[in-house]
This record gives sequence, structure tokens and C-alpha cells, in this order.
Amino acid sequence: MINLNTESIKNYPFTAIVGQEDMKKALILNIINPSIGGVLIRGEKGTGKSTAVRSIVDLLPRREEVENCILSCDPLDLSKMCEECRSKVNAGERLEAREGKMKVIELPINATEDRVAGTLDIQTAIKRGEKKFEPGILAFANRNILYIDEINLLEDHIVDILLDAAAMGVNNIEREGISYAHPSRFILVGTMNPEEGDIRPQLIDRFGLVVDVIGEKNNENRIEVINRRMRYENDPEAFIKSFERENNELAGKIISAKNILSQVTYGDDILEATVGICIKLDLDGHRGDITAIKTAATIAAFNGRTIVTKEDLAEALKFVIPHRMRKRPFEEGNLDITVIHELLEN
Repeated sequence: MINLNTESIKNYPFTAIVGQEDMKKALILNIINPSIGGVLIRGEKGTGKSTAVRSIVDLLPRREEVENCILSCDPLDLSKMCEECRSKVNAGERLEAREGKMKVIELPINATEDRVAGTLDIQTAIKRGEKKFEPGILAFANRNILYIDEINLLEDHIVDILLDAAAMGVNNIEREGISYAHPSRFILVGTMNPEEGDIRPQLIDRFGLVVDVIGEKNNENRIEVINRRMRYENDPEAFIKSFERENNELAGKIISAKNILSQVTYGDDILEATVGICIKLDLDGHRGDITAIKTAATIAAFNGRTIVTKEDLAEALKFVIPHRMRKRPFEEGNLDITVIHELLEN
């Protein structure tokens, strides 16, 4: 059974994480604009990947959810409701709502297909003609963050289920000729250590952004990592309190960005630069172009602007392009940011 009572958990403060600015920025951008498509964080163990993912939800405002709905349906959005909630609305019933926080739902790498997608009780369907659905992780992940540590070690048939749900925003279950579907729109966050194996091309392409993290090499920063961790472990509540102001300021900035995101615009020069660079770097398909524009607009909103600049686009491309470039033998697929700036200037 998945424990959804996460509000009492005392996470390490997001703003207390030393360095790892790209990782933190990529997570923030996805929270502001979930349509970016999630983030894959690659790097060696012990670099704060899991800590950052679990603590990002503490920055978010509370939201309305339908009371007792496992999918946390939005009571004001009929188009994205589950079958049960929509039936109640269509029948003229009033949905009871409550306030709740976005949650991090973890998918363990040894999860079975039934645990991920959920199951249907065939006997109940045969005897009573009713669909009895036992929810899986994809049901609980709706409107939340779906977090997969060591995502590169997931079995292929689980990856296929994830790809289908991520592409359609719907989880379809079929057993013995009986089918059931429910919304499953989530922010996909994966972490992995490249030394432990690669990730399927179809899955990595599904991530809007990718960031690579390494341990701090600066002495002062490395010492600060130790000091903060020790303070946190000795007295978590006092440590969390000491970063309350920074967390509140960042939370306010995220809320402001979400509020103005729909007003952000971009000129033809930004569009032409985006497609020009994607063609120049030989990217497959159009997903990279679209994600770059979405990400650049989100960066502009995070900076309190409603116009996308070339600097916004350059920063966006740094997250969007590297994992979509075709790798030649013995190449890592990394992209120097100076190359992007040169292409933008030309």
C-alpha cells in the first residue's frame, strides 16, 4: 500500500542544498510548467538528487482536491476527472473538496505491472457486471510527481507502461476483455547513475529536460555541504526553520511565475533561432523544438518577464538539446553552452 500521508515528513530544505543549480532549476521549471515533460537527473551517487526531488514539494501552495478521490481530481476541471468523479458531477452531485499538497509518488524499480498500472477484479465483473479497480502507482501519481530512482534499471515492460501513460495522460488497464481507464498526468522525474547502465532511447526522449550533476569540487562548498547536513541531522526542526525565509521567497517566486506563464510571448526571431539550432544539430522530430520554447517561456516567467529573450532560449536549450543529439561512437552527447551562444549569434 502506498503511504500518501507525506505532509508530516520533515524534508531537507530545498534552498539548503549547496550548488547543483542546474538540477534545482530544472525541477523548479517543471513545477511551474508541468507540460515541459519532466526531468532526468544523471549523476554519481550522493549528490543530492533524491533530496532535491523530495524537498521541492515543500515550496508549493496547497491546492484543491476532490475529497476521498485517490486520483486527487481537480474539482473544477471536469475534462481531467476520473470516471467516478465525472459521473457524480453529471448526476448533479456536489463534489466535496479539500486542500492538499502535491506529493512525490515513488516507483520502485522492482514494482510489478499490477502494482504500477493497477488491477481489475475479474470475478466481481463476471458475477455482478461491475468494474472493481484496485489502483496502482499511476493512479496515485495523477497531479503529483512520479519519482523513479535508478530509472535506467527499470524492466522493459514497466517502461512501456510508463511511456504509454506519459504520452496519453491516461492509464489503460485491460484484463480478460474488460478495460478501465483513468487520468494519469504526472511530472516524471527520474534519477540514475550512468555508471550502472544506460537508459532506453524511447524513455530518455520522453523527458523534457536532462541535467548532469557531479559532486562539489570547490573546498568551501564541500565543507558547507557537510556542515549543513550535520546541522540538519542534529536538529531537523531548527535547521528547517533557519531556511524558512529562503524557502518562502522561492515559493513566492514560483507562484508568481505560474500566474504569469500564460501571458508570456515570444517573437519570430526566437522561433527562427530555435528551429535553426535544432536543424543545425540534427535533432530528430519536433519534440525538442517545442520543449525548448516551453522551457524558455517558463524561464522568462520565473524571471518575472512576459517576453522571451535569447538568453532565456540559450538556457533552455542547455537542458533540452544534449540528450536529443545523435551520439557517434565514443562521444558522450554533451553540449558546450558556448556552442549554443555562438549558434544564436549567427
